[in-house]
Amino acid sequence: MADDDDRTTLFGELMRSTLRSAGRQIEDAKRAYTDARRSALADLPQNDDGKARIVCRRYAERRAVRLDDEARPACFDPDHPDCQGCAEDVREGSVETW
Repeated sequence: MADDDDRTTLFGELMRSTLRSAGRQIEDAKRAYTDARRSALADLPQNDDGKARIVCRRYAERRAVRLDDEARPACFDPDHPDCQGCAEDVREGSVETW
C-alpha cells in the first residue's frame, strides 16, 4: 500500500513539474512572438529572441530591447530627452541599429 502512495505522490510531482515547465515555455513563446512582431512592424533588426537591436542614445551602447505597443523601447524614460528622441526615431524608422 505504501508503494502505491509513493507512486501516486511521485506521479503528481512529475505532472506538476511538467505542467509548470510547459506553461513557462508557452509564455516564453508568446513573448518572443510579440517581440518579433513589434520589431518587424517597426522595421528593426532583431536578435534571436525577437528583441529589437538598437543603439541607445542615452547610454551610447548597443541593446536588444522589447518594444511596447507604441513602438517605444522598454528602457524608455519619458522625462529624458535622449529617450524621447530615440522613441521618435524608432517610430520614423531612423534609429541607429546593429
